[in-house]
Amino acid sequence: MVEGGREHDVVATIPTGASVGGDDGHVDQVPDPEVPERARVRHFSAEYKLKILSEYESLDRQGKGALLRREGLYTALISEWRKQRDKGALLALAQKKGRPEVDPRERENARLRRENQRLAAELDKAQHVIRVQGELSALLKALANESAESDSEHGR
Repeated sequence: MVEGGREHDVVATIPTGASVGGDDGHVDQVPDPEVPERARVRHFSAEYKLKILSEYESLDRQGKGALLRREGLYTALISEWRKQRDKGALLALAQKKGRPEVDPRERENARLRRENQRLAAELDKAQHVIRVQGELSALLKALANESAESDSEHGR
């Protein structure tokens, strides 16, 4: 716009989220300029990471960029996810088949616990036998005393 020989810029205020038409007739969405107070932490599941990695690795350079923009991801995340995947695969391949090895100290501790329980059960049994023998001895002594007294009464 020219006014009095000077050119002025025309500034239009567009409400946030309003649509703006371009020269080509294409309608663009004006992004919301408001920045949230705190960034949100995003958590990705293992399935999501594997899906994105396989899709990313099957695309050409332009497709990779489009995928990253669509998902809101960065190449650094892709690199980290690859490391995680490769490390997990190596760990899985390095694991031995069968039962995991038991620490020798744990094995010895378990053996000693079993032996301790066995000996405690034997001790309980022996104490019970001793108690019964004591009661039997007292009963036999009482019977012997009664028999001796009855014999002495009959012999008079």
